[in-house]
Amino acid sequence: MLLRQLEYLSALAREGHFGRAAESCHVSQPALSAAIRKLEAELDVQIVQRGQRFEGFTPEGKQVLLWAHRILAEQDAMRHELASMRGGLSGVLRIGAIPTALTVASLLTTPLAEAHPQVRVSIESLSSREIVHRLAEFDLDIGMTYIDGEPLGTVRVVPLYRERYMLLTPADGRFADHQTVGWEELADTPLCMLSSEMQNRRILDRNFAEAGVTVTPSVEADTVSAIYAHVGTKRWSSVIAHAWLHVFGVPEGLRVVPLKRPRRAHQVGLVLADRDPEPMLARALLDTTHQVDLQSELDALLQRYLT
Repeated sequence: MLLRQLEYLSALAREGHFGRAAESCHVSQPALSAAIRKLEAELDVQIVQRGQRFEGFTPEGKQVLLWAHRILAEQDAMRHELASMRGGLSGVLRIGAIPTALTVASLLTTPLAEAHPQVRVSIESLSSREIVHRLAEFDLDIGMTYIDGEPLGTVRVVPLYRERYMLLTPADGRFADHQTVGWEELADTPLCMLSSEMQNRRILDRNFAEAGVTVTPSVEADTVSAIYAHVGTKRWSSVIAHAWLHVFGVPEGLRVVPLKRPRRAHQVGLVLADRDPEPMLARALLDTTHQVDLQSELDALLQRYLT
């Protein structure tokens, strides 16, 4: 079994199309198809469901794919370790982050880049469920997500900060002179919020439910920037996480008002597959967490905007 065959299989899973998979691997489609058929013959199982086009993987194929991801991840880890021994860590660190945490990712990647200038970083905006799935398939090195809510699977967890929730609202609006706002007070307020696929939204919905109200946003979006763009028109308000202030702040004509603390405050942290040895690129990012106190930085930032 050649590593190249496993790379072809991984590309097919990623692209969902023989032609695009071959193109991403810089080979012809017949060469890729022949390599996968050879792998099937060597393992004596059918891996790919074939029709006029790619139709997915057989149950056996899904298991082979999981091992392919694992073997390729171990190959990358070996290369990174050897590169470090030759004189410096290098490679691509693949991070998946929920939208609510993307705004603070640079607080970790900046010291990482300073310590390891040859390391490149790839960051994707993903839902918490996508992060868990792709960590399990070795398609990510590390995730930034909620660590105390929905199931994470078998992962190592490093806490970073607890979210605080604020109302971002027009400075001349209904809540302009409030010191705090109750969740129940927003029942009839035009709101723009993240979509229900996002765990942040599910957390906020539970907070509203605990206050005895159900909220239906006027606008839903899957990015923080889209929420700020809508609230900036002063037609809508939004419940934001205080971590968003690091990048977006409080635009002119708006203000932030603390929401009453919910019964449970959720933590955001780093998660990585529980592997031994630990991948060196992931280890390097974890080391930067000892240099940065995200909780203190974000709390201090929030106080500046509140005062």
